[in-house]
Amino acid sequence: MPKMKTKSGAKKRFKLSASGHIKRGQAFKSHILTKKTTKLKRQLRGMIGVNHSDKASVLAMMPYA
Repeated sequence: MPKMKTKSGAKKRFKLSASGHIKRGQAFKSHILTKKTTKLKRQLRGMIGVNHSDKASVLAMMPYA
């Protein structure tokens, strides 16, 4: 059997934590930052967990994660 391919967009966007949770980056933090408040930009830092309803579809895109 050949190896299954990982979706290249998924491997750039998601990371798997040691406990098995899937982490993703926050949206709305890449451009047009001048009109966004400092508080909003500060709260959008870092990674956040993927919703449990989306977990199965993300894992299907990354078969070896």
